[in-house]
Amino acid sequence: MSTARARFYSVIPAGGIGSRLWPLSRADAPKFLHDLTGSGVTLLRATWDRLTPLAGEQRIMVVTGRAHRAAVEKQLPEIGDENIVLEADPRESTVAVCLAAAILRKREPDVIIGSFAADHVIRGDRLFRQAVSHAIEAADAGYIATIGIRPTEPAIGFGYIKSGAPLDIDGAESVLTVDSFVEKPDIERAKKYVADGGYLWNAGMFISRADVLLEELGRNEPQLRDAILELADAWDDPATRGPAVDRLWPTLKKVAIDYSVAEPAAAQGRMAVVPGYFSWDDVGDFASLAKLNSHGRPSDLAILGENARVLADSSSGIVVSHSKRVISLIGVKNIVVVDTPDALLVTTSENAQRVKGVVDALKISGRDDVL
Repeated sequence: MSTARARFYSVIPAGGIGSRLWPLSRADAPKFLHDLTGSGVTLLRATWDRLTPLAGEQRIMVVTGRAHRAAVEKQLPEIGDENIVLEADPRESTVAVCLAAAILRKREPDVIIGSFAADHVIRGDRLFRQAVSHAIEAADAGYIATIGIRPTEPAIGFGYIKSGAPLDIDGAESVLTVDSFVEKPDIERAKKYVADGGYLWNAGMFISRADVLLEELGRNEPQLRDAILELADAWDDPATRGPAVDRLWPTLKKVAIDYSVAEPAAAQGRMAVVPGYFSWDDVGDFASLAKLNSHGRPSDLAILGENARVLADSSSGIVVSHSKRVISLIGVKNIVVVDTPDALLVTTSENAQRVKGVVDALKISGRDDVL
């Protein structure tokens, strides 16, 4: 193991309700607490198991909401109490990742952290570990590293990373500079990105020395960085943590780490990317969930639910059943049916991204009981 690997600590941000997967994913049972692949384990547990060979059970931190503490501890009985960071309320990815970095830096000044979302599906663990190992070496050399996924199709649901020239880093031959980050494209632009060969999907994984990450945050969001450092100073003492959270948490700016750190660092040549050749999906909606569980065969019907009772004839798409009802489908293509005891969703794969609009409408109408 390299000296950099020995200093590595994994961070799992486990937040968000996954509103495009409603009514399966909800505030009290977000998507990272579900088994969405039929593997028998939740996405959170699968993420933990994937990271354990890289960091070890004692060097994985989970950042989650207070309401999910019991569920996280049940899923991860190995986790130490000091490695669960509870957010008073959601404050976007900058706070989740950078607060973890600041707490860990206070404990270990030379720590290297890697942030990996709790709700992504990855297949090809050996290739994943290889990519992370190269990113750790790039981080040790002073870069903020990310892992970009080699696109398999012109997807419009992901942001892209425009890669640049190779970097000369020992033990990390695949590392490239990041020219820029690109927002989610339309289909024509996505086709051009794939044809170009220099664009990668942005999977939201970041690997960096904690001090470098916090320094970059300070350049772009100095007030937020200062508040995070103050919280971290108080965090490991129960007597000071509560008052610090009460005073500082409401002041924390909500901003994605892509905007507060990654994009500005790329513009200054401080970002590096490792191309990842493993299978990756952020399971952003029911269309991607259907594709994931039908192994890419559009003519198949994916069925999720431990006791699902589904009769289908000449139908495709996905059925998620958490009720005892018999669901019968006849001659419908690319359908999405999600049946829970108190809410039923019926749509199509083409309209799967619009489910978030239903959640927004339920919030406005005050129907929080089904959210």
